[in-house]
Amino acid sequence: MKVNGSFWRGVSAELPILLGVAPFGVIYGALAVQAGLGKTAAQAMSSIIFAGSAQFIAVQLFSASASALLLLAVVFVVNLRHALYSASVAPYLHSLGLPWKVLLSYLLTDEAYAVAITHFQQEEDSPHKHWYLLGAGITLWLAWQISTALGIFIGAAMPQDVPLSYALPLTFIALLVPGLRSRPAVGAALVGGIAGAVFFQLPYKLGLILAALLGILTGIWLEDRL
Repeated sequence: MKVNGSFWRGVSAELPILLGVAPFGVIYGALAVQAGLGKTAAQAMSSIIFAGSAQFIAVQLFSASASALLLLAVVFVVNLRHALYSASVAPYLHSLGLPWKVLLSYLLTDEAYAVAITHFQQEEDSPHKHWYLLGAGITLWLAWQISTALGIFIGAAMPQDVPLSYALPLTFIALLVPGLRSRPAVGAALVGGIAGAVFFQLPYKLGLILAALLGILTGIWLEDRL
């Protein structure tokens, strides 16, 4: 099968984003090993789940000995945003066959969606839009696997007393702060953060879910009021 030119355009569009993605893959791999997750399991999580934020949270819950049911529930909630991504690109890809849709749904992560939806909106009539998303998605997938493997190697070589656990909250803070550009966003972050601290002692890490729900409800309420 001849690779369409739009594929390479997707690859090219995704490459600059890898400068920000790769360090998170390395951090995840190192944290996973330090948390007691096996090397094979840590790499498999990147290959199967392929969702950075969900993987970070899963590792944190695993290290805290959370139940499997809670871990699955939290990962499911965190990844619900992918349903929104799917709904957003569906009008541009509705004519594709099932094999294409299955493959692209697997590759439809945050960074791949960001470049793909912009391309779709600019070239709505192009018959090769799916090749663009394929190029962006595969590029991101390969980078995530390589950076995870590097992180696993680094984490396995580090002494256990190196406080890598601090990298997780710092990583999420770095992701969160740039997005606080409106009063609803700030309100949601404040309420979620305070609730997380107040309900921290709840069993099975239920405080995390409760804090997230309260933050979301606060953001919705402020958005409606303002």
